[in-house]
Amino acid sequence: MIEFRILKNSKKSGARIGILKTPHGEIETPALVPVATQAVVKTLTSEEARAAKCQILIANTFHLRLKPGEKIIKSSGGLHKFMNWQRPLMTDSGGFQVFSLGFGHDLGVGKVLGFFPGPSFAKASEGKRNIVIDKNAQPKEIKITSQGMHFKSPITGEKLFIGPKESIKIQEDLGADIIFAFDECTPPFSTFDYVKKAVKRTHDWARICVDSKKSRQVLFGIVQGSKFQELRSESAKYINSLGFDGFGIGGDLGETKKDMAKILSWIIPDLDEKKPRHMLGIGRLDDMENIVKSGIDLFDCTVPTHYARRGIAFVNSGLPAESTELAEKARKLDLNKLMFLKDKKPLDSKCSCFVCQNYKRNYITHLLKAKEITAMRLLTFHNLYFFNTFVETLRQKIKNNQI
Repeated sequence: MIEFRILKNSKKSGARIGILKTPHGEIETPALVPVATQAVVKTLTSEEARAAKCQILIANTFHLRLKPGEKIIKSSGGLHKFMNWQRPLMTDSGGFQVFSLGFGHDLGVGKVLGFFPGPSFAKASEGKRNIVIDKNAQPKEIKITSQGMHFKSPITGEKLFIGPKESIKIQEDLGADIIFAFDECTPPFSTFDYVKKAVKRTHDWARICVDSKKSRQVLFGIVQGSKFQELRSESAKYINSLGFDGFGIGGDLGETKKDMAKILSWIIPDLDEKKPRHMLGIGRLDDMENIVKSGIDLFDCTVPTHYARRGIAFVNSGLPAESTELAEKARKLDLNKLMFLKDKKPLDSKCSCFVCQNYKRNYITHLLKAKEITAMRLLTFHNLYFFNTFVETLRQKIKNNQI
């Protein structure tokens, strides 16, 4: 079980400081939840993830179901022992794969158009903005029914099924501290009628998840409803009524940051303020302060690790920003550029992580050019340390009544 205690509510916004106690330790909130999809933060050991200030990780139920399988993990003593991570863990429900393997794959888009554009986004935005997912639409590669999701294993091709009961059983076998109810993450371009149908499915599945859970794990329910105020409010009220231990906020969140803030303003008032709120899949640097000010306690995001594996470091100083979307003075450095072979500075002179204390930009660029995987490890560690430090500053701002 968990205990969530709010230590301070901001007088300037909905931001709050809290302590989330779990069987595997405490989490200071607001907190970033780095993604450990396959029971690992890519390129790092669990010891390195701890050293990068990670308080809690989230693993992927769908992918762990496919390999190595929840029975192997259960027989190994559960996910904590399997991956040697003795701090808190979450597992998602597999519901996001209803979207990513379905309409997300078909359209080449992410759940927020401007945030996660897929390879075909440009074409979709130019010539297919009139695409709509109507009430009876089905993705090409999976089948969504009132019972759950039918799909083929991307590994073996065999026919598989995951529904609410299956999701809960898999997550119980995995053994994370916090688990999520099975839901349908709706895509952009969805009509009101489609989203209404998907919200009903999500609500039906949520009730089944509550009834199916036999473990002492903490269960979060997920609010859906896309960009439609009526459906978001309905979903928040219904999920709140089922007695969940906390809440996830999922689904597509509009096309702009203003849309996201507006959607959160519809949801938060209808959720029990004494319970933790988790934002699923959102956590860029320029998102963090806004979602924290909206009242979000936890948020997971792949940005620090995803960018690191592509040679990008987030830093406080250096070159002019290559993106106007980064928060405050943060910069992205593309270490793939040859110019950095002559740069003997650390990634960030203000950063105290072991990478910045011991390695230079020219060395990391050399490793990237030589296709050495150590480059990805060094950048991943730095980016996670940088992001977690950034969230520490947000907690301090709340304490100091700045936000």
